[in-house]
Amino acid sequence: MSAIADKLQAVRQRIIAAARAAGRAPESVRLLAVSKTKPLAAIEAAIRAGQTDFAENYVQEGVEKCLALKSNGILTWHFIGPLQSNKTRLVAEHFSWVHSVDRLRLAQRLSEQRPEQCAPLNVCVQVNISDEKSKSGCAPAEACALCQAIAALPGLRLRGLMAIPAPTADVAAQRAAFRSLRQLAQSISQHASLPLDTLSMGMSDDLEAAIAEGATMVRVGSAIFGERNYA
Repeated sequence: MSAIADKLQAVRQRIIAAARAAGRAPESVRLLAVSKTKPLAAIEAAIRAGQTDFAENYVQEGVEKCLALKSNGILTWHFIGPLQSNKTRLVAEHFSWVHSVDRLRLAQRLSEQRPEQCAPLNVCVQVNISDEKSKSGCAPAEACALCQAIAALPGLRLRGLMAIPAPTADVAAQRAAFRSLRQLAQSISQHASLPLDTLSMGMSDDLEAAIAEGATMVRVGSAIFGERNYA
């Protein structure tokens, strides 16, 4: 599993270089290792290499991993996949972050189901920034009202916005999409007086563009763990 440590180090170097090129401190960008479909052994190899933030897309798989590695108290688990209403309780009970809230009913259920003994659940609103019919996320025009409603719910802490723009190899197009999300977050912060501090954007193929436009979290899977196994 030493290959995972090597790949993780390479990704960290990419983040450092991108942050410095943008005039930012490298520590202002948090790396989430997207471990969906990957075995515990791969996650444990990443942990040994110093990784502590992990992201999962599937509720049941993610919960099983949270429980299996619960004794390792330094880990932070992020849920980043589409979330159905009948799965919110498991996410509310086991994860520290949810990046994919795109409607108020989901947030209300997470609020109601977050255990009282747990810290508030960190929430990002997912925005369909490229207006793709196949993608989850609220419309940009709806994001401010949704953020305001979520910020008023107990048991939740609104942190910022998340997006998965349409894939493209054109760096200018990548940056334009990420810039739109950053500007939307700035607008919401100013007009709704909401202290958004998180931009969850950028993956293996476009993290440099995301960091250039202000990403505070990048979600990287294949560049760390290799291609996913959906069998």
